[in-house]
This record gives sequence, C-alpha cells and structure tokens, in this order.
Amino acid sequence: MKLSEFKNIISELNELNFVLPNGAIVPPYFHVTEIAKVEKSFMDCGGKLRKENKITFQLWVEERDKDHRLSPEKLTNIIELSQSKLFLDDLELEVEYQNDTIGKYSLSFENNSFLLENTDTACL
Repeated sequence: MKLSEFKNIISELNELNFVLPNGAIVPPYFHVTEIAKVEKSFMDCGGKLRKENKITFQLWVEERDKDHRLSPEKLTNIIELSQSKLFLDDLELEVEYQNDTIGKYSLSFENNSFLLENTDTACL
C-alpha cells in the first residue's frame, strides 16, 4: 500500500485498527513512534546494485498508557508534517511492530482494519 492510499483510507475512518498476521489485534492504545523515509542501497547475490525506497511507520505499545488513542485526524497531521519535513514521495509503506523482535510488515485494508502482512525474502 502506498502512502496516498493509506491517507485516503484513514480520511474515511473514525478509528485506527491494525491486525497482526496471526489475527491478534494491535492494542488500540498504540503509538506511532516514528515515520521514516528509508533509502536502501545494496548489492544482490548476483553482483547487481539495487536501490529500494520505502516509508516506515513504527507502531509501539506502552502498557502503562492504556488511555492513549491515536485518531485518524491526528495521524493525518503527523503524516503531513512528515511529508513536509522529510520530502516523502508516494512510496510503499512498511510497518514495524515490536513482538519478540521488531517485525516488518506490508499493509492491506479489509473490514475497517489495516492488516499487517508478513514480508518475505527471495533471491533477486
């Protein structure tokens, strides 16, 4: 999902819901602790130079702050500030979420919830 699609979806929502690949719900008191533009330059196993650009949202849950609720409007404001300061293009989104380790997920949207989808690796 690209940033523009995410923004269009949240503009129609009353609340933000994220669901992990195992069906568990990210607690509704999550925080977006950062929005980042990630520019990755790398060489694949065949010696080809490659570049990858993404936007990441980092979701974090503070169990001592269960009264926190991030509204779609507030997240839109955070995104727009990030766009102006980081010069964000309309790139694919990746969500980072802390489980046993930091997981990286792609996004889709279904039944008024954002679905965090497992990412995988492959030989390029």
